[in-house]
Amino acid sequence: MDITVKDIYSRLGFEELTKHWLKSGWQMRVPYTYSWMGFPILQIPDDMIRAQEVIFQTKPDLIIETGVAGGGSVVYYASLMQLVGHGHVLGIEKGLRCRDKVENSIVGQRITLIEGDSVGPEAIAIAKRMAETKKRVIVMLDSNHSWKHVAAELEAYAPLVTKGMYIVVCDSNMGDFADVPRGNPEWETDNPRTAAEEFLAQHPEFTVDQPEWPHNESELQSPITYWPNAWLKRK
Repeated sequence: MDITVKDIYSRLGFEELTKHWLKSGWQMRVPYTYSWMGFPILQIPDDMIRAQEVIFQTKPDLIIETGVAGGGSVVYYASLMQLVGHGHVLGIEKGLRCRDKVENSIVGQRITLIEGDSVGPEAIAIAKRMAETKKRVIVMLDSNHSWKHVAAELEAYAPLVTKGMYIVVCDSNMGDFADVPRGNPEWETDNPRTAAEEFLAQHPEFTVDQPEWPHNESELQSPITYWPNAWLKRK
C-alpha cells in the first residue's frame, strides 16, 4: 500500500487532519454543541464566521434561510444585521417549534418566520414577494438535505438571488459521511453537493465562488467547513 506521510505541522498535514476531524466531529455531533444568544445553532463556528464575513462585506437587504430548527442561525444572521443597522431575515421551517422565542428575541423585529415546506407554493410565494423589492438577496439552504429536496429548493430560490450574491448549499459534504457509523451509504449520491453540481451544469448564470478571506496571516488556503463548494454566486 502506498501511504503518503504528511508533516502534521504543514499546511497539507493540517488539511488532512481537518478532513478526519470533520468526519469524526460529525459522528460525535460537534455542531450540536454550539449556541448563539441561547439558541442552538447546529453549525461549526468556522462556517458561521465565514458567513459573517460575507454578510458584513455584502450587507444584504434580505437573507432567506430554509430550515430554522432551534432558531440559532436566523437569530445569528439577524444579530449581524442589527450590528450593521441594515437587513432582514426570512426563515422557513416545516415544523416550526421556536417561533415565540425567536420573535421575542432582541433581534426579533428583523426576522419573519414561515411554517411550511420550503418547496411548497405558499412559502415560495411569500419569499418571492419579500425579495422582489430587494437589491441584495442571499439564500441559505439548510433544511432537508436530500438530493431531491435541495434540487427543488435551488430551482425555486435561485431566481431570487441578486447579481453578485449567493445561494449557499449548507452541509454540502454530507456525501463524505456515507461511511461513518452514523451515516448512510445512500448519501454518496443522495446529498446536497450532487444537487448543486447538477444545478450548476444547467445554470451558467451561477458559479462556485468560495468567498475570499478578508484577513489571512497563515499558510492556509482552504476553509474548515461543512459547506465545501457550497457558495454559488450569481454572476
